[in-house]
Amino acid sequence: MTAPVPPSGVFDGKAHLLPVRVYYEDTDFTGVVYHANYLRYFERGRSEFLRLTGISHTELRALDDPMAFVVARMEIDFVKPARIDDALVVRTEYERMERARLHVRQSLERNGEIIARAAETIVCIGLDGRPRRPPQALSEALKAWFLQETP
Repeated sequence: MTAPVPPSGVFDGKAHLLPVRVYYEDTDFTGVVYHANYLRYFERGRSEFLRLTGISHTELRALDDPMAFVVARMEIDFVKPARIDDALVVRTEYERMERARLHVRQSLERNGEIIARAAETIVCIGLDGRPRRPPQALSEALKAWFLQETP
């Protein structure tokens, strides 16, 4: 018997959809999701998007010139509260790439209704922490998923 593989979500056009469930551990004493946990949901959405396109964080660190991604900017609008036991969907769309920067927009939805949205700037860095252009193979792998033309 093989071990089950965690789901990575699905693509709907150029958007990636990742189902998440709200657990007791995600909430404060009122049963509402603690605000910092929205960042975790969005991080999972971005990571699983990359995973489904064939991009692995482990492989990026193993390159001859290792690289990683960091969040440089994130703006979140909390529209409605998520609550314990909610079945949510993280929608992730990569808008465009500009040199070392990836522009991403995400939303957290419950039954098709947006309960939170985020606009993010993700930066590709070397292990020295300095911004760097991503490898050509990475740029090419993501190019088909961008909502806008990359300069």
